[in-house]
Amino acid sequence: MSTLKIGTRGSALAVAQATEVKAALEQRLPGTTVELVVIKTSGDETAPFPKEAGDTPLPSVKGMFVKELEEALLDGRVDLAVHSVKDLPTELPAGLAVRAVLARRDPRDAVITRDGQPLGRLPAGARIGASSLRRQAQVKRLRRDLEVLPIRGNVDTRLRKLDEGQYDAVILAACGLLRLGLEPRITQRLEPREMLPAPGQGALAIEGRADRDDLAAVCAALDDAVAHAAVRAERAMLRSLGGGCQVPIAALATLDELGNLTLDGAVFSPDGLRVIRQSLSGAQAEAERIGITLASHLRAKGADRLLFGQKAQAWQAPSTS
Repeated sequence: MSTLKIGTRGSALAVAQATEVKAALEQRLPGTTVELVVIKTSGDETAPFPKEAGDTPLPSVKGMFVKELEEALLDGRVDLAVHSVKDLPTELPAGLAVRAVLARRDPRDAVITRDGQPLGRLPAGARIGASSLRRQAQVKRLRRDLEVLPIRGNVDTRLRKLDEGQYDAVILAACGLLRLGLEPRITQRLEPREMLPAPGQGALAIEGRADRDDLAAVCAALDDAVAHAAVRAERAMLRSLGGGCQVPIAALATLDELGNLTLDGAVFSPDGLRVIRQSLSGAQAEAERIGITLASHLRAKGADRLLFGQKAQAWQAPSTS
């Protein structure tokens, strides 16, 4: 194969992620030209967002950042597509599959403040920008005296809004800041006990057509078994709970040196007052079963009542851009 085309969104972070995969592929395929193909997605054009911090976006936002990339895979315009795992729906279109998960970067959320003070030292009433209900709910659990506000835009846009004084602090994924060379902007990394990440946060997935046997070996060479097992557990839990990237569900799987996997999962109410959280451990080979079982445990403790109530609200009021 003389040319290999990788589909990517056009944001700076998406291109940085795809460039990381491009470099890895070029190392393994000497003599092959790896080309990035930028594809505009519906999420890039009009990403829906809650009207208020407590509102839930419509379920139609699920997959809004990957739909056009998947169409390009299916019709052959690109050979592979690179996604942030947390943007990737748990159910893929027929004929597509996750061919590899790269070694995971820092999965934690990061706090960036204007004055360099960590979250715990911000004054009461400080304005905190958080894009997801998961982050909003957990910030409210940590500091109920802060004003938690939604924030839109890519990483650069959110940092600009912070610098302009629209917010006193913003919460972003640490991995995105690292990939963009913006680590010096990080004021504080929040440990999972303080803010549990989104399922798949920090991991990159390579998606491709299931029938492309010619790409199986090279994709397998890029796959990180530890990261892939962790992602399988987290996504299985998310899928079993029926959640998407905008629902306040959090999960993080870790593996020890013996190959034992521990999955920590939680469901929050948007106001942060209620949380159902539990962990489950097992063998790495049982990653998906662990995720499904943990979801059933969370459901038995009332997770459905939190999630179904939020979904009902989502259908009652249309979201706005």
